Amino acid sequence: MITKLRNAYYGWYLLVAAVVGMAIASGVSFWVLGYYVTPLEQEFGWSRTLLQTGISVSLLVSGLASPLAGKVVDRWGPRRSIIWGTIFTCASYLLLATTSTMVEWYLYFSINSFFRGFMFYIPFQVLISRWFDRKRGRAVGIMAMGFSLGGFLSPVMQQIIDNVGWDASFIFAAIILAVIFLPLGLFMVRDHPQDMGLEVDGEPDPVARANGQPRVFSGLTVKQAMKTWNFWVIALAFATFFFAMFGWMFNGTPVYESMGISRETISFILMLQALGGLVSRPTFGLLAERIPSIELASVGLAAIMSLGMFILLILHDGNLTLAIVLFLCCWMIGSAGGPVLEPLILPKTFGLAHFGAIMGTLFMFETIGQFLVPTVGGAIYEFTGEYDLLLVVNIGCLGLSMVFFALAHYIPNPRIPSPPLRFVRPLVARLVARTEPQHQFANGARSASDNGAADSQPGGSPIESGTGPRG
Repeated sequence: MITKLRNAYYGWYLLVAAVVGMAIASGVSFWVLGYYVTPLEQEFGWSRTLLQTGISVSLLVSGLASPLAGKVVDRWGPRRSIIWGTIFTCASYLLLATTSTMVEWYLYFSINSFFRGFMFYIPFQVLISRWFDRKRGRAVGIMAMGFSLGGFLSPVMQQIIDNVGWDASFIFAAIILAVIFLPLGLFMVRDHPQDMGLEVDGEPDPVARANGQPRVFSGLTVKQAMKTWNFWVIALAFATFFFAMFGWMFNGTPVYESMGISRETISFILMLQALGGLVSRPTFGLLAERIPSIELASVGLAAIMSLGMFILLILHDGNLTLAIVLFLCCWMIGSAGGPVLEPLILPKTFGLAHFGAIMGTLFMFETIGQFLVPTVGGAIYEFTGEYDLLLVVNIGCLGLSMVFFALAHYIPNPRIPSPPLRFVRPLVARLVARTEPQHQFANGARSASDNGAADSQPGGSPIESGTGPRG
């Protein structure tokens, strides 16, 4: 057993590190945003709309910073981004602990959101996509478990916020991020398999052997991607999908409170959501390697989530327990693909050469919808005294995402130019590559190993695999 662990592909160790990092970072940020509303409202007398608008502004700043974070990760590597992003994010949490005015709340939360994008999510998505190719579906599915595991930190954060203080929770967040992320970035993360003399997936690459150099990532630049219909349709699909999904992560706690559920019970519900994600997300990632169209699978996920919200909307007044049970079942299934969809859809559509920058740019457009979530939720509650209208809005957004994901499936993928073979024996490299058997990618397409050969996907549209060790 020890020998097997010692000889295991290093990418699996990085995947474990990514799971831990995703769990800690999401657990002290996204999972607990809703817990701050009531304590700050009671201590400072701020209106719920103004308080939640501060979080909205911070989300907008995070979205606007995402293209820069993606470019930094592509150019300098995930390792440097994680290290420096952690340092500045921890400092911003210490600033948040000193908040005493509305201006400081807006400013410090915005600073926190800006730097958090350099240490969390984008760097890990790029890192795992570089280390895994054929097994990318299961890899990103396992990594998404980290986001679910973050829900198990929510009771701890809730206890600190309610019993010690909201300011103490920010100090706790700074300490735990520094303790976990700095050693991880300094001593464990490596940007490419070649940094350790390995190949992607831990398997030899015949093109690299014949050419004398590692393969080069192929893919569209951000500018080229934004000139395609694919980019904008995918952006709209994710924007509407994550408006509802992230919106519930933030507004779920206030919604449950408005239904008369205690904060301790809410923590238990969030833990159940996280437990469901531990099963559903890696399962979806594994299935994604066999699903012909991730876009059409996304339509199904959005439909299941919208069904759950519809059940909660019509049943919560009559039978709250049944409504929540049915909603959680639908949510656990529908949200299974949340953090998995982008690293599966984007590389097969635009390639991996500029994956970080494209993902960051796409995230900016997604955030335009997400930053409205706290403000819309607070305003709906103040005007109506309940959150029923918010559930209707979420259902509508999920319906739109279904339309856009369906369009993304039927629009042909753009052709990705091959990286040039600039080194020795390019002809031999091509001949060797053509003799290699085809293999199955995580997106369901079959590809030859030829660096310049186009892949054929089920729709008949030629695309390039976009895989390789160098960005």
